Amino acid sequence: MTQSNPETPKSGVSAAIAAYTIWGFLPLYLLTVKSVPAMEFVGWRIIWTLPICIVIVLVRGQLPDLRVAFADRKSLMVLAASATFIGINWLVYVWAIQNGNVYAASLGYYINPLVNVLLGTIVLKEKLTRLQWAAVTIAGIGVAVLIAGALTTLWISLTLAFSFGTYGLIRKQVAVGSLPGLTIESAILLLPAAVVAAWYAASPAGSSFTVSPVLSFAIIAGGVVTAIPLLLFAVAARRMDYSTLGFFQFLAPTIVFILGLTVFEQPLKPVQAVSFGFIWAAIALFVWDMLARRRAAKPA
Repeated sequence: MTQSNPETPKSGVSAAIAAYTIWGFLPLYLLTVKSVPAMEFVGWRIIWTLPICIVIVLVRGQLPDLRVAFADRKSLMVLAASATFIGINWLVYVWAIQNGNVYAASLGYYINPLVNVLLGTIVLKEKLTRLQWAAVTIAGIGVAVLIAGALTTLWISLTLAFSFGTYGLIRKQVAVGSLPGLTIESAILLLPAAVVAAWYAASPAGSSFTVSPVLSFAIIAGGVVTAIPLLLFAVAARRMDYSTLGFFQFLAPTIVFILGLTVFEQPLKPVQAVSFGFIWAAIALFVWDMLARRRAAKPA
């Protein structure tokens, strides 16, 4: 009997959908810790992600894999780079949500699939069709609209898009499993995270972790909402074409966009609406082309 291969694209699709859905609703969680400064929260987020990763490693019996990864100096250097990019991504995203830039954060993750496409094409030599290049061009127009009319928040969108796009590209190429890789990334970031937490604890305002048991629990939960979707994303990134993976990401920013309109009640500027229109058109064109090619490739 032939056994199913866990490294199939199908399993990668399931992991991608789950990861992006969790990320889409992340702003609701951030409402529970909005009193915590962004830098301090990211520090605590890293601190509590590591023990959760270690527990999952032990439960899944992947401790030998973790030891092998730690012994590989080249892999450690690559994971140090990916850890840096994901740390930047976390900090900018939390700061953006806390400061009411929900649409800028949403747009960043709409742009990210196009960054994935460009990185997949330039670095991984993946091929695009003419329609896919047209989609990239349309999205570029949408970004240009923001440059013309919303320059003050454009840096948020572009930083989120390129930091996460680069993170995913690095994680796709390093020869380390999804969970051991995330565990090592968390370990690499642990020292700077501890320094940040200690600095806030020594400040006149004191540590947010000691304010109340409810807030402490919410901060600890940050480890869970960090580790689980990142683990799922790392699984998907290793099992799917990078260009294809990027266009599953429309789930997360769409959810964030809806939350911005409803829960956060953020006003949508005309220039933002126009930019979103171009980005949505680009995504629709790319997805339509991808589905059409898959239907054509199916045997009669």
